[in-house]
Order: sequence, then structure tokens, then C-alpha cells
Amino acid sequence: MPGALQRPAVVSRVSDLIGYTPLLELAATETGSRLLLKLEMFNPTGTAKIRMARQMITDAEERGELRPGGRIIESTSGNTGLGLAVVAAERGYTFTAVVDHHASADKLRAMKAMGTELVYVDDGGSEELATAAREELAEEMARGQDNTIFTEQHNNPSNGVGYFPVAHELHEALDGRLDVLVGAVGTGGGLCGTARELRTLIPDFTTIGVEPKGSIAFGGPAHDYYQSGTGTPEGAEIGALVDFELIDEGVKVGDVEAFATCRAVARTGLLIGGSAGGVVHEALTRLAALPPGTTMVALVNDGGEKYLDTVFNDDWMHARELLAPATEREIDELLTKLRRNR
Repeated sequence: MPGALQRPAVVSRVSDLIGYTPLLELAATETGSRLLLKLEMFNPTGTAKIRMARQMITDAEERGELRPGGRIIESTSGNTGLGLAVVAAERGYTFTAVVDHHASADKLRAMKAMGTELVYVDDGGSEELATAAREELAEEMARGQDNTIFTEQHNNPSNGVGYFPVAHELHEALDGRLDVLVGAVGTGGGLCGTARELRTLIPDFTTIGVEPKGSIAFGGPAHDYYQSGTGTPEGAEIGALVDFELIDEGVKVGDVEAFATCRAVARTGLLIGGSAGGVVHEALTRLAALPPGTTMVALVNDGGEKYLDTVFNDDWMHARELLAPATEREIDELLTKLRRNR
């Protein structure tokens, strides 16, 4: 599982490029605390979720549930689907992604380019997140079909196992010095999988889970939200991989604050995704109050290139009443102040 932070100079498959992602020091305080971003957009497909996509397929093969020429079905808002599309293409499987129009159009186009069959649960007239409906349809499509698996990312233990290498990468890169881990909570695999393995390496650190306002994992009220690939919307079950014993504190960040953070961070030269904006917002606002010398790591699960038509589009943001210049200025000012201490 663990390994050196270097990959072979030449690899034979795209999935061999997974992992070994860098850490970027985004901000620091005068007291020596620092915020490091684990930049998972440096994985193939620009997302962390390809880690667990590969693990789910590998484990299904080892159990004999998926054989040559088989079919993979998953409900996805985009990033998991991108990872599964890569692994399916490499290994000769058919992949069907059950999606809705809440997903980024670029993610859907990329999956299709890699040979994925897209099945929509809505008619295109709504941008609402349809997690429950997607899950039901994916399960129905796989039921009783030979050599076909519904990977069921929200309840698949392999999801969490796929992130164990993140823990080893952090441990090696930081020489065992990590005090606070902050990450988004969707399926629970990324944050809880990383935290579970990291506790075997670094016993004393704090884990903070971040979900959108409107998500229900950390309580209500429930309402629609635009951060994609994260949270638990009303009507969906909290994933079995969300382990509250591994999360020391659960917090909520609204779309306005998350997206304003994305836009402010972009002006430092880094594009991050919408849910990553929520994670970084929470980390930035906590940094100054942390004890001197604290090392805080924020898991940045994908890059912002997939959100140029949404989060980084003024017209799209304005139409949804998400554009908040004053909030962006506040984050700009905080970033400017904290970046002087690096």
C-alpha cells in the first residue's frame, strides 16, 4: 500500500498515473501555522475519485463478480464516472453511467468521449440533483444481468480503501507531521478512507468534514444546492462510508461562500472545483485561530477546469443569485494577508 513518492518514469496504462499528487502551501500565519492543499486534480481525469474507481473494479475482479467483457453500471454526478470510464476503457469493459443534468457538461462529454454510455434520469429541463433516482435506476439496470456490476459507490467498502494511499502519501510527504485534515463529505470514502488509514500512521490529528448547506449528513435543514459531487441531498440515504466516529467535527459551507472561494483562489493562479471551494473556505477561516505551528491539510478533490461554464461564469452565477463580489473581496483580502507569511 505505501510507497515512495515517485512513480516509474514510464508507465503502460493511464491508471498507473494515479496518486503521488503534490501538496501546495496556499497560506500561512505569523505563528507558523500553514494550510497545505492536497492537489488531487493531478490525477488522471483531474479528480481524486479515480482512486476509488480503480479500487472498486479491481476488487470486483478479484471476487469474480466482473469478468472479461463485463459491464459496469454506476450512478454518478461526474467525477466517479470519469474514473470508471478510464478503468473500463483500459480493461475492455462496457461502462454505463446513470446521470442527471446537475452534472458538469464537460464531465459528461469527457465520459462519452471515452466510450461511456450515458443514461439520464431526467429530460434536461431541471438542474436539480437526482441522486436517489439515479441510484434506483442503476440498481434496476444491473439486477439479474450476467457479468454486470452496479459498483454502488455510496455503500461500497472498496471506495474507502481506494483512498488509503492518500494517507501514506501525506505521512511520507509531511514526515508524520499533520494536525488537521479537512475534506468534503459526499460518499464518505475520500475523507473517511483517508482518515481511517491515517490514524494507523498518525494517531493524534483532527478531522473536519465539510458538506454543502442543504445537505443532510450533519443535520438539516435540507434544500437544493449547486456544489456537485458532494453532500447528501434530501431523499438520499447517508452513505455507509460516512463514519461519524472518524469525523471530529462536521460543518456546512454554502454555495455562495464555496464558489466565492474558488474565484478568489483562481486569482492566485490555481483553479479548484466547487466542492473544493467549500473545503478551502472552511480551512482558510480557521487557519489564524489554530495553535502556533499547526499543519492543516485540505483535500482538494478536483480542479476548476470543469467549472468554467458554471462557477467561473458570471452569467451562470448571477442567474442563480450566487455571485457575491463582497464575499469574494473578503476572501481575497484574507488570502492576501495569509500569503504574505509563506
